[in-house]
Amino acid sequence: MRVGLIAAMLLAFTSSAFAHDAKHDAKELTNADMTYVDHPAFPKGATYVLLHGDPDKEGLFILRVKFPPNYVVPPHTHPVFESVTVMSGAMWSGMGETVDKTGGKKLGAGGLLLLPANHAHYVWTQDEETIIQVAANGPFDLIYINPEDDPRKK
Repeated sequence: MRVGLIAAMLLAFTSSAFAHDAKHDAKELTNADMTYVDHPAFPKGATYVLLHGDPDKEGLFILRVKFPPNYVVPPHTHPVFESVTVMSGAMWSGMGETVDKTGGKKLGAGGLLLLPANHAHYVWTQDEETIIQVAANGPFDLIYINPEDDPRKK
């Protein structure tokens, strides 16, 4: 009986947690629902839309970023693990503290870039607009290796 009571309590707590998520946090978004705006941490030309959470606070956040053709995000790091999925177009990814477009890896639609915290990297596009989706846990930041590359300081 005691085991049954404990199991019932766990089920009640679990069910209420799932019910809360489904009731209060469910979203259905189409591309038409997404309004992209400038982001001060990216060099001019990129736009983004925040889909879930808040990168400045603890917890999961998801955002999408549009990069125009021939765009570069200079070498930078993040204080937490980052997952980047290419939604459309293509993005090249390089590792290290200086941009070297002769290396790197092309990631097309569906490609995934997984980066540990504090890992120096950079990305660029070539002849087409590219949309990426970033998922990570906040608090999050974009820390440029060369502070002069940071558009927030200009």
